[in-house]
Amino acid sequence: MGSGVNPRVEGRLRRKKRIRKRVKGTEERPRLCVYRSLKHMYAQIIDDERGVTLVSASTLSPELRAELAEIKGKVEAAKKVGELLGKKALEKGISKVVFDRNGYKYHGRVRAVAEGARAAGLQF
Repeated sequence: MGSGVNPRVEGRLRRKKRIRKRVKGTEERPRLCVYRSLKHMYAQIIDDERGVTLVSASTLSPELRAELAEIKGKVEAAKKVGELLGKKALEKGISKVVFDRNGYKYHGRVRAVAEGARAAGLQF
């Protein structure tokens, strides 16, 4: 984090580093990580021990593109991302995860992804 970085981004990265000291994804309980850009929402389930992404979903996922064309609002889209991620995870036999909000407030789109994943059957 050097000069020239947006102070908000710098603060988020500082919070992220603090969170990641505690939150680790294991094989039996991988990490559900969210990333929020201005237009899109991304979520991954990661096994940190092996350094492998097990499942991923985003507002750019081909499975969601048709659905999202009809939806207005980014929070609703984020919830659909969470539901898709949860469904894919259950198909791969992942039922328990640890949630990594990546330095963002647990609010709005980040919360919507979490609620969507819970609605699909993930436990955290």
